[in-house]
Amino acid sequence: MKIKLSEVATAVQATNNITDYATVEISSVAFDSRDLKPGALFIPLVAENDGHDFIEDAKRNGATATLWAKDHIETAPKDFPVILVNDTLVGLQDLARFYLDKLNPKVIAVTGSNGKTTTKDLIAAVTSTQYNTIKTPENFNNEIGAPITILRMEKSTEVLVVELGMDRPGQLDFLSKLVKPDIAIITMIGEAHIEFFKTRDKIADAKLEITHGMKENGLFVYNGDEPLLKERAQSLNITKKTFGLTSQDNDLYPHDIVPDDYATTFKTNQWPELMFTIPLLGEYNIENALAALTIGIELGISPENLQIALRNVPLTANRTQWMQMHSGTRVLSDVYNSNPTAAKEVLKAFSRVKTTGKRFVVLGDMLELGDDSLALHANLAKEIKENEIDGVYLVGEDVRALAQELKTTTNIPVKVYNANDKQTLVADLALQLTANDIILLKASHGIHLEQVVHELMK
Repeated sequence: MKIKLSEVATAVQATNNITDYATVEISSVAFDSRDLKPGALFIPLVAENDGHDFIEDAKRNGATATLWAKDHIETAPKDFPVILVNDTLVGLQDLARFYLDKLNPKVIAVTGSNGKTTTKDLIAAVTSTQYNTIKTPENFNNEIGAPITILRMEKSTEVLVVELGMDRPGQLDFLSKLVKPDIAIITMIGEAHIEFFKTRDKIADAKLEITHGMKENGLFVYNGDEPLLKERAQSLNITKKTFGLTSQDNDLYPHDIVPDDYATTFKTNQWPELMFTIPLLGEYNIENALAALTIGIELGISPENLQIALRNVPLTANRTQWMQMHSGTRVLSDVYNSNPTAAKEVLKAFSRVKTTGKRFVVLGDMLELGDDSLALHANLAKEIKENEIDGVYLVGEDVRALAQELKTTTNIPVKVYNANDKQTLVADLALQLTANDIILLKASHGIHLEQVVHELMK
């Protein structure tokens, strides 16, 4: 990016005179002083740490200028471009709105209780075949991450694929109005964040907020197999397209599905003879691919490019990602996040993976499930069968309900570990696993099973 400080000052409604620095250009934006590059605008946010305390680090790491909160004016740096604002987070968001309007790309916004990151990756792969595309990095999907994603766009950006998350009512309303989607997508409605919303109906209501900021003549794409979405979509006076696995009433649906250990192939009603391949385990990931194909159809992307894009999609790490230990054991890492729907689906898929050895699973707590958490954890036992799984390792507190259920209903060996005792888990796995075995790891990000994956890969 290239933008003058005079434009920044206008965008954020600066309260000070920056005439002396008006022609200074910035080329990037960052809120972490460690992530700055020469020419960057530093955004000192106030959270657990106060970003204003790191201005000297920011300057050493290449900051060209900084936003600065008025209530910190006494500590503002001297002889350095400072743009005073009432609130630096609001300033970041206002700058993102300005920059988005200036570049005016086609905006595709994705949300959902499960699959939104994978869907984002698939859509970006599809659009990248014919358009200059940028997508949300990792899970930068909140009030900070969305504006940072916007401000990472280059002048040549034609399509912005932005993931939007939520953990409370009103959050998607704000984010949708910030990014102003041309196309809004809801992947599915599950139990994620049910602690805050109490019912799936309320989760669906909150997810529909993604349509609140849509541009006129926008397109709403949603999973037509979900009654909660189907019902609510009827009242929306916008163009709609549906995808799904189970109903031929959808605009796009698959047939001739062929699952494999490392990939899934399928055909669709849109191109009955064309075979599509995604490098992902599990039929449930076809829904994410259908959402991406729907976008491809809307943007006029050739079927050949759609096939290439899905087959070679660069995926966010630790999303049903196959890895191999030095010993030969195959590891399926799905530790980016977890909820009951996602955990059940990946357990089903993993149980079908062919192996000459044994199958083991490591499951950690699924967070933010509220009063129903113990029951939802225990319910996973239905997907863990004696003739398919040879051992279960559980990490956390609420997974103890699953341990009790498994011990009551099966003879599968089960071990339980505290979340801070991952080294013991790693040591036990090292003694158990052999070259021909396979192992699945799945948990909410807050349990940090990625640390276990890292140790296993050493």
